[in-house]
Amino acid sequence: MLMKIKLDLRKDAQGNASHYFELAKSIAKKIEGAKEALRKTQEELEKAASLRKDEKIEPKMKRKKEWYEKYHWFFTSGKRLVLAGRDAAQNDHLVASVMTDGDLFFHADIQGAPATILVDGKNASEQEKKEAAQFAASHSSAWKIGAAAVDVYCVQKSQLSKTAHKGYVGKGAFAIEGKREWFHKTQLALAIGLDGKRVLCLPACHKDAQTMPIVIYPGGAEKGQAARQIAKLLGAEYEEVLAILPSGNMTIR
Repeated sequence: MLMKIKLDLRKDAQGNASHYFELAKSIAKKIEGAKEALRKTQEELEKAASLRKDEKIEPKMKRKKEWYEKYHWFFTSGKRLVLAGRDAAQNDHLVASVMTDGDLFFHADIQGAPATILVDGKNASEQEKKEAAQFAASHSSAWKIGAAAVDVYCVQKSQLSKTAHKGYVGKGAFAIEGKREWFHKTQLALAIGLDGKRVLCLPACHKDAQTMPIVIYPGGAEKGQAARQIAKLLGAEYEEVLAILPSGNMTIR
């Protein structure tokens, strides 16, 4: 192979030879530096590969949800289940397919409120009824408009109907007959916390609410922003928190 060498005509043969000798030394030093950097990089890669082999990488498993978690829900201080519809279809399904004659139906006295069922409500204590009433109030449209309180009533299943004197009642709504039990000026407030990996939402009047780290009230931050803040405080999944919150803005305390 032929190698071309440029000679500096201003220098004699010894001067040109000296120039190329120094140049060769400089190139050799750079090659050694590159080899050393390559060696260190290779060692780091081998170390990282070894660590990865030793690590037990466990896939993140989504927890199995209970059937009632598709609704807004909680268990009263007396361990009775309370369910509230998330939309009109769930309202109808709760009354038609879930509610029994021993249950009580709660509803905030405002347009735009969920059908809320206290399972075995006929045997529930007054405290449990107050808890169900506050839950029904807090998930109603009263929260969205920033109300501090709203009246709530409860009735039995036999008092509910899909027909009224003016005709058929719309999807998610019911005609009420007979006497109602009232819970006037029910405060809108919910307590948020964790039960293992599950995010809990309790009415603030619940006896276990005092152990919860977060209480929310209407007004303040937008729902998504509040959900992110609560998820960070609890170390919980954002989607889990978002699913249990009422619609509307909220203040976190």
